[in-house]
Amino acid sequence: MQPGEKFRKALELNSPLIIPGTINAYSAKLAERANHKAIYLSGSGVAAASYGLPDLGITSMNDVLIDVKRITNATSLPLLVDIDTGWGDADNISKTIFEMNKAGCAAVHIEDQVFDKRCGHRPNNKIVSIDEMKERLKTAVSSKIDDSFFIMARTDALASEGITGAIKRCEAYIEEGIDGIFLEAVTCIEEYEVFKKNLSIPVLANITEFGKTPLFNQNQLKEVGVDMILYPLTAFRAMSASAEKIYNSIIKDGTQEPLLDIMQTREELYEVLDYYNFEKQLDEQFENTKKEGS
Repeated sequence: MQPGEKFRKALELNSPLIIPGTINAYSAKLAERANHKAIYLSGSGVAAASYGLPDLGITSMNDVLIDVKRITNATSLPLLVDIDTGWGDADNISKTIFEMNKAGCAAVHIEDQVFDKRCGHRPNNKIVSIDEMKERLKTAVSSKIDDSFFIMARTDALASEGITGAIKRCEAYIEEGIDGIFLEAVTCIEEYEVFKKNLSIPVLANITEFGKTPLFNQNQLKEVGVDMILYPLTAFRAMSASAEKIYNSIIKDGTQEPLLDIMQTREELYEVLDYYNFEKQLDEQFENTKKEGS
């Protein structure tokens, strides 16, 4: 089954589909062990975790592809990837879709911000015209090498154009054959309901912490018909806070011992990585090599 088919199947069987963010191959394996059905790679997560940079369109397609390949090699879960604005003109967008397909990605979302983009929960976001975004989407859809590849349009229009303007945009975007709508910076639960009543394709709710969107729970979002719920950097924020505690403790307390209870044990790490099976295979190879050499 193609990655896109896996994503579509997960969406069909889970209402709503819960999609946690995974910043690297290991966190993807942890999400799979927790029985998630799809995972996400955030552009902001790549910028921060892999490059130590802010989410301001600084990282490139190739930067993101490195993490995409590592994740898709480590897990069988379908991966949704943030491709920002597509990294340039039509040729760049076409190349991006091709490369994401080839790297084993299942789905992407492309946004309607200007090329010099910024986080959707920060002020002064600027968005392109409807026609320009339609061209981005037309290029993306026509560049698929697998028909099941799932393409979403993300709109940041709600903050600047209101719900009427955002719906108008989404309706125009749907004309280009996209598969889903990613709503950014929604501020009240009723807005999701209005979008669902007016749009004919699946809608994603981005439930990111410390932004403009309240932390609506899954029951609330299900009641208003949301199809996908994204937690883009939830685990990364928890990991970062825990790591900072450890770094401070090593200096302050002269030991990590007070924080052992928040650490993953060596045995738990080995279990996630299937360490003993790998070790057994290496031992068998070593023994076979010894026999061949004797």
